[in-house]
Amino acid sequence: MELRRFPVPVATSAPTGTTNAYLVGDLLVDPAARTDALDDAAERATHVAVTHTHPDHVGAVSEYADSRTVWALAGHEARFEEATGIEPDETFADGDRLAGLTVLETPGHAPDHVALSTGEAAICGDLAMAESSVFVGGEGADMTIYLDSLRRLRELDLRVLHPGHGEPIEAPKNRLEGLTEHRLERERRVRKAVEAGNHEVEAIRDAAYEKDLSGVAELASLTVEAHLEKLAAEGELEWDGERARVRD
Repeated sequence: MELRRFPVPVATSAPTGTTNAYLVGDLLVDPAARTDALDDAAERATHVAVTHTHPDHVGAVSEYADSRTVWALAGHEARFEEATGIEPDETFADGDRLAGLTVLETPGHAPDHVALSTGEAAICGDLAMAESSVFVGGEGADMTIYLDSLRRLRELDLRVLHPGHGEPIEAPKNRLEGLTEHRLERERRVRKAVEAGNHEVEAIRDAAYEKDLSGVAELASLTVEAHLEKLAAEGELEWDGERARVRD
């Protein structure tokens, strides 16, 4: 199955400065903004879908909606409409087939996140990137579920991942294992920071990262909060949304 990638310049926190749109058969995925190249490719598309509804993935969905069937993840139609400005024509669910691809629910980075698999490859949205780790934090993010989604893809026998940002990932299992370990190491640092007497997010963040966070401090704080929510849910720490402390 032919897959074509179109890096689209958009406002994004990803270090690439672009979001990848894809054309797979007659399916257009993640049209983040219009470009001449994407306009030409979209002439072959009869379906439009997104891996998730973050702004840097959906910017041109409404502009490509005419004469195409627009799909959204079932149960998240309202979120889709709020993000895109249009109602989906159809919905899909985990395990469904769309234009020859299998839908895999992979939440965590966003509650409506999916991957689309050919069997040997998958368009994985913001589940993974080759160049850096993935931001997991803010509204709708869940660190526990994100790690579960990494494990789900890791257990598949995939040859390549096509991410929402950056170059293809040619050794998916190794990369997914590396991203998992990165998250667990950050979690260990967050827990250690709390155990050392840091209670508020900024102090925990600074102790857990120990590096220059210029330009990304807010994202790092949200990531720390996501780790704290996970640790609290597991009974490792107490966290009330403002302060964390070691359980008595």
